[in-house]
Amino acid sequence: MFLASRNRHLLRRQKVSVPAPLSLTHIKTSLYPYPVTRDLKLAALFQALADPTRLRILSLLRSMELSVGELAQLLVQSQPRVSRHVRILSDSGLIGRRKEGSWVYLQLAEPQRTRALFELSRGVDPEAEQLFAADAARLETVRHDRAEAARRYFEAHAATWESVRALHVADTEIERAIASMLADRPIGALLDIGTGTGRMLELFAPRAESAIGIDRSSEMLRLARVKLEEAGISGASLRQGDMNALPLADRSADSIILHQVLHYAQQPGSAIAEAARVLSPGGQLLVIDFAQHDRAELKEQDAHLRLGFADDAMRGWFAASGIELDRIERLGGGELTVILWRGINSGIARRERRAA
Repeated sequence: MFLASRNRHLLRRQKVSVPAPLSLTHIKTSLYPYPVTRDLKLAALFQALADPTRLRILSLLRSMELSVGELAQLLVQSQPRVSRHVRILSDSGLIGRRKEGSWVYLQLAEPQRTRALFELSRGVDPEAEQLFAADAARLETVRHDRAEAARRYFEAHAATWESVRALHVADTEIERAIASMLADRPIGALLDIGTGTGRMLELFAPRAESAIGIDRSSEMLRLARVKLEEAGISGASLRQGDMNALPLADRSADSIILHQVLHYAQQPGSAIAEAARVLSPGGQLLVIDFAQHDRAELKEQDAHLRLGFADDAMRGWFAASGIELDRIERLGGGELTVILWRGINSGIARRERRAA
């Protein structure tokens, strides 16, 4: 030992490089083809699940979207504590967040993967399954609270909505005409812009491959959520967004409905162009609104920015967006005439038309 140390000392004085002595770390590395500390996504996933509260959160989100506050109520835990667990699940990619006004709603990011995880654990821990079932039973409290809030909002605005309905043909007749317009083509991926109470989703989501409702108002979305829950519509998604900047990818919808929405638009042509951006080639756009009228009080009482529309104006906006107007139907029987305009996306982009 002494001689080896002395020899190394002499070699250093002569400026000769000396290899460092081998350690156990070098030996271990040479025995394995990959580093033993290599990160695995599966390990990170199971680490995110390694907490009873996080498992309970995932189990609850399998039933319905929930806010952090609602989760805290169901789990009987503080919001900061629940938020910490939510952040871990979100970072792992197991859940997604969706902002709606001052609320943030949580949903499963990949339901198929989460379902497989729960299938894997089935029968392993009966006590955990009993706990998940007890949590699910408490969801009735959340549903009741949501319904009560929706009822209060509806009662506060019912008089205004009824005053407008009294001016035109019955809603049942309008809905029958909409169903007729949509009957000759597959609905595919449905998008309801300005979904309001979610009535269009309630009627047509069962026929669609997927269904999304978008509205600017978080209050209306909460009302729609309750209505769809009561109607047993579980496959529809609700998102907050503006008709002029839809939070959706290009060509992601096959059927788009704007039901009594366009008269709120400052630039109706821009709203139709944005709908056309999202519409798939061969997809259908259906606009339901009023014919031109002179009921100026609707501007003050109900914030209508447009007093109805003419066919020529609608045809021009459709054409500028690459949509061919192929059907028009008028429904009289009241002081206001309701018109349905349907167009088919020709697949010709607006810039291509201009270039031509």
